[in-house]
Amino acid sequence: MSELASQLSEEAIQLLVQLIKTQSFSREEDQTATLIYNFLQSHQANVFRDANNVWAVSKNWVEGRPTILLNSHHDTVKPGASWTYDPFGATLEDDKLTGLGSNDAGASAVSLLATFLYFEQYPQAFNLICAITAEEEVSGANGIRRLLPLLPKIDLGIVGEPTQMDLAIAEKGLVVLDCVAHGKTGHAARNEGENALYKAVADIQWIQQYQFPEVSPMLGPVKMTVTQIQAGTQHNVVPDRCQFVVDVRTNEFYSNEEVVQLVRENVQSDVTPRSTHLNSSRIALEHPFVQKGIQLGKNTFGSATLSDQSMMSFPTVKIGPGDSARSHTPDEYIYLSEIRSGINDYIKLLDELTL
Repeated sequence: MSELASQLSEEAIQLLVQLIKTQSFSREEDQTATLIYNFLQSHQANVFRDANNVWAVSKNWVEGRPTILLNSHHDTVKPGASWTYDPFGATLEDDKLTGLGSNDAGASAVSLLATFLYFEQYPQAFNLICAITAEEEVSGANGIRRLLPLLPKIDLGIVGEPTQMDLAIAEKGLVVLDCVAHGKTGHAARNEGENALYKAVADIQWIQQYQFPEVSPMLGPVKMTVTQIQAGTQHNVVPDRCQFVVDVRTNEFYSNEEVVQLVRENVQSDVTPRSTHLNSSRIALEHPFVQKGIQLGKNTFGSATLSDQSMMSFPTVKIGPGDSARSHTPDEYIYLSEIRSGINDYIKLLDELTL
């Protein structure tokens, strides 16, 4: 690791300690946004802020060159009751830093910031933007979705999430369906009414049994799971309404809108998606960034967990220090060596990259 990369790594770690000590629940990230803005400003970066999204545009910008977006998030989930450490304590024990958001995705965020600042000193044949955004954990409207229209055309997105620095070249999408079966009330003792629950059961059986024909080699099949159901007011009244919820994890062969339409064509119930913007993503194995990663010994895989990749319409790769298995768990942690190694790997992946 060069002297500059080493210096930026130590500054990134100190920033992460500050971020952990500062509460940044989704939609409440104002203070951490200020920390990130001030960090970039202290390095004389060309920095901007909109709501709780902070981004920097390289001073080495050249019109006509391809543009790479480095993106991660600074919001966190709320800590559960089973933490044994102070979630905001940023407890350091040898190489291990414990605290809320340390792994998901503070380590990725500070590593990408350090990487961006490194290439401010060593410009490449592409433009760089580094954006650390809000509301990722809730797929909120004021996070990356709000920021993207403010940015120029992006040719590649590198999304920082804990992947042990392997390459997630595909990611499942998500659409949640609120379904309502309708019937007519009647007395349960007599042969009257129209049981909405029975209609829902028939629809649920179709959902359980249907298999989407296109199966992804990376992500597998589209998976539909009924997760909630509610019907009836009392034991002797035939229910005239039954509500159920379907969690659908899509692969890259189907847009969320296509899945919604297919379900509507095959069930009796009314089907209303909560949103359709969290789509699956996939980048070609032949993409130069992916190929460089493979040459550096990185594994490629398909990710079942959702990220802000789902809202990006350009090619994206998810890669970052840490382990997804630690995310949203008590006593979440990151190793400082993972951050240093992650910054080094980001630099190697981008250095002399040709798009």
